[in-house]
Amino acid sequence: MFLALDTSTLTLSLALVERVGDDVRTLEHLVAGPPQKQSELLPGVIGELLARHGVKLAELEGLAVGLGPGSFTGLRIGLAAVKALAYAARLKVAGVSSLAAVALEGPEGPPLFCLAVARKDDLYLGAYRRRGRSVEALEPETAMSPEEVAAKMAAEPEALALGPALTDYRAALESAGVASHRLLSGPAFPSAVELARLARFPEEQPLEVLFSLEPHYVRPSEPERNPKFPPLPGPAPTARLKDD
Repeated sequence: MFLALDTSTLTLSLALVERVGDDVRTLEHLVAGPPQKQSELLPGVIGELLARHGVKLAELEGLAVGLGPGSFTGLRIGLAAVKALAYAARLKVAGVSSLAAVALEGPEGPPLFCLAVARKDDLYLGAYRRRGRSVEALEPETAMSPEEVAAKMAAEPEALALGPALTDYRAALESAGVASHRLLSGPAFPSAVELARLARFPEEQPLEVLFSLEPHYVRPSEPERNPKFPPLPGPAPTARLKDD
């Protein structure tokens, strides 16, 4: 039995699951969106969920967490809560791409362009192919404009798009030439249940490995892009930008 959570959007998805063969069985899936704030919900809501099922934190197999890409603030909140709980209860942590979890809710076969909002007029894109209860990454996750997403879909005529960004950017993608039938409905947020299906816990996880786990940043944050605030002296923080 283990917990999975995703905070890459404004909606918290939290699930208590247990493994059943190669799949998981959901014991409870909790979803909380605005106006509730994830910073106020975590980690208290985790304790309440475990208490409802008579489970102690230390009895869990581990904690699975969505690493994004997505909201910088949300990802930091979720990962900080998971690290603190894992350290306190000596639990292992499995980090999973939030966009890969979105791909598990798409159809099998065609390329799936999973989209999340990066910032105004900028989207995160993860290209995946679903194979049963697993997904195959077709290329590294990246950030691009809606127009660039539309051009990429034009070059991949079999690809379908889905994910949280379509709530706000469906019309923009259609205006850029993407046929409406290629823009799937849902999911509006990465599901912790699907994230749990992709989670794999390491056999061992030293504390330095746990504390070095970071969200999947595929572009610099707004403060890092602001020329009024130059980088601090020392090595550039490019190690946290995933490029493979």
